[in-house]
Amino acid sequence: MAVNITSIKTSSNGAWQGDNPLDYAFPLLIVQTTLILVVSRSLAFLLKPLRQPKVIAEIVGGILLGPSAFGRNEAYLHRIFPSWSTPILESVASIGLLFFLFLVGLELDLGSVRRSGRRALGIALAGISLPFLCGIGVAFVLRSTVDGADKVGYGQFLVFMGVALSITAFPVLARILAELKLLTTQVGETAMAAAAFNDMAAWILLALAVALAGDGAEGGAHKSPLVSLWVLLSGVAFVAFMMVAVRPAMRWVARRCSSEHDVVDEAYIVLTLAGVLVSGFMTDLIGIHSIFGAFVFGLTIPKGGEFAERLIERIEDFVTGLLLPLYFASSGLKTNVAKIQGAEAWGLLTLVITTACAGKIAGTFAAAMMFAMPAREAITLGVLMNTKGLVELIVLNIGKEKKVLNDEMFAILVLMALFTTFITTPTVMAVYKPARAAPTHRKLRDLSNTDDSSKDELRILTCLHGPGNVPSLISLIESIRSTKKSMLKLFIMHLVELTERSSSIIMVQRARRNGFPFFNLPRRGKWHDRVAGAFQAYSQLGRVLVRPTTAISALSTMHEDICHVAEEKRVAMIVLPGAEATEDNVGHGWRGVNQRVLKHAPCSVAVLVDHGFWGRSETPGPDMSAVQRVCILFFGGPDDREALELGGRMAEHPAVKVTVVRFVEKPEAEGSEITLRPSLSKCREKSYSFSIAHMNREKEKELDEAAVAEFRERWDSTASYTEKVAGNVVEEVLVIGQSKDYNLVVVGKGRFPSAMVADLADRPAEHPELGPIGDVLASSSRGIACSVLVIQQHDLGHGEETPASKVESSEPNKLKEIDDIV
Repeated sequence: MAVNITSIKTSSNGAWQGDNPLDYAFPLLIVQTTLILVVSRSLAFLLKPLRQPKVIAEIVGGILLGPSAFGRNEAYLHRIFPSWSTPILESVASIGLLFFLFLVGLELDLGSVRRSGRRALGIALAGISLPFLCGIGVAFVLRSTVDGADKVGYGQFLVFMGVALSITAFPVLARILAELKLLTTQVGETAMAAAAFNDMAAWILLALAVALAGDGAEGGAHKSPLVSLWVLLSGVAFVAFMMVAVRPAMRWVARRCSSEHDVVDEAYIVLTLAGVLVSGFMTDLIGIHSIFGAFVFGLTIPKGGEFAERLIERIEDFVTGLLLPLYFASSGLKTNVAKIQGAEAWGLLTLVITTACAGKIAGTFAAAMMFAMPAREAITLGVLMNTKGLVELIVLNIGKEKKVLNDEMFAILVLMALFTTFITTPTVMAVYKPARAAPTHRKLRDLSNTDDSSKDELRILTCLHGPGNVPSLISLIESIRSTKKSMLKLFIMHLVELTERSSSIIMVQRARRNGFPFFNLPRRGKWHDRVAGAFQAYSQLGRVLVRPTTAISALSTMHEDICHVAEEKRVAMIVLPGAEATEDNVGHGWRGVNQRVLKHAPCSVAVLVDHGFWGRSETPGPDMSAVQRVCILFFGGPDDREALELGGRMAEHPAVKVTVVRFVEKPEAEGSEITLRPSLSKCREKSYSFSIAHMNREKEKELDEAAVAEFRERWDSTASYTEKVAGNVVEEVLVIGQSKDYNLVVVGKGRFPSAMVADLADRPAEHPELGPIGDVLASSSRGIACSVLVIQQHDLGHGEETPASKVESSEPNKLKEIDDIV
């Protein structure tokens, strides 16, 4: 049914007056936007385990909402996405696209492109030339095979097909590289530089294609070749004007908005956003798509300054989170997979995908080998450069607008873009595995047992999520800091979750080197980060050297950064914020990070569960007057011995009062045995895990006695020591935790437990990564009146852990090791 667009009203009078809101433009736009966001976000959540960029979910969501899937129901299509609403939806989506391309230009640093040298330029030229030629070859096949393809002028069709197959999606590639921790490696930097060259060439070719296309069809009004020439010359003049006149003006604006001026004038922000719209209008007026103007305007903004950051903060969430998915949905509404019918059409799809992948990968691989890159890195680079996505979709949409591509060719090319981007991450993960140095392994006792004073420097890596973790962690570090001559070197790692946001990618580029976090030497006036600043202020008070860094990673791979830095800096202990500290930070995801660090760490690990009783009253320092009371619970085993070693370091501090409570078994319990057997039916998320290593029980008992004897001999004058006969261990531990006698209770994780701890193996676990005793004290529902520090000693022999079930008998031995898993 034909609809007169001028008769459509913006808003309805409401259902009570008999109006259906879906017959009016604005209510319908709200419904469409909500539906698009729900579908795309749901798909992004489902695809997250596959480590796919969000653009994949948004393209698939658009296709599902279109005639390929849900749109097969005509009642749904005509009610939710009627033809009269398409111009409205596309206009709103185009605003999002305009500002997104401005953000892309803002991310693309022309200076780094110039500095990247001949290698990136050569790889980019090969990576765009060969697939462009392949695209022209495929264009001849499509033109002779697909119905209606021969109605389009030869020149524009060949150029559009060449551009479609040769493009690399720079913004999508940046997010894939960041996700894989390759953004700042040699491969990642080469890929980014080559993609930037590729992007620039693609925009030039796209401008050429648009200039040649006109209205696309040969049967349309005749257009003089001079028109295309004028369009191209006007485009060149526009770029020259932006670089010569506008760029210096934007530098002046950026300086006015620097940190030297207390307030950033809102007028500059508003005028810049208006500049995006004006630039888009100018290129549209010239005859090139409006997004080209927004992209070029983004290039004129100085990179890395406070002004660029402020712009990104203002617009990225609204643009990428709300408006951009509308563009993908509008593209999906034009994509009808049902148009690909018959063996011939599917054969053409296979041909297009194969040609696109082979051309891009082969061209990039050959050029990379010519520049003496290793074969594995060269093939990885080829796969990365094969990334398509948003820019590809823009090209295809323009081609459809200009009637260069019909419905069948459009669907084929959209599926090609989807497939090539989808395979990038898994292929790179399979092909490229950077070499890692052989790990070393350290624990606190290694420092105590050495006679070499140069090795007496204690190195600790402290991880945190934000300012809320700072007071308790500083108190902990201060209590560990020896008042003797030894130096404490403290590495601070601010953990930040990687997102799809542009600012997140920029942070990765600043905070990482060769794929991992790096530590800058602190300079006066450079401590902008509040977290790092708090620790730097603390370091001025005593013999503590602080080095800050930021780790920006997906939560699933955050532990790799932590363990790599621990290995590289040869730290003796990693300190992690525990379960209570992460409740406001998507607790379950951060607990997963802690669990993976505990499993893979090359040194001892301490998890601090801050209940608010440790380090909250004041900022501690060497001369603090308030006495911190610390209780060490000792049951026996390697983890408890490491906790005792830490307690000895704390006992050195004059403002820390240490009490050791050793639990011993009842004499009548010595005849009973507790055997722990692997239980594959138990869920790791709700059950404690224990080491499957076979250990000498008698030797372990001797080591426990020796550790206690050494502690009492060295610290008898400054620390208290008591023994408690174990009855109901849970109740007795809770009494200590609820007593308000201590600010901090330190326990071992108990991976190789004593009989008393093993007796708790079948308790339901709230925080299984903390072990049975740590879990009892970490519970938020038991009125615990102290903070808790759970220690895991590093030992290669204890690495493998498994949930276990308790089996009791009356044989004379105390506790058997966990049986091997068959």
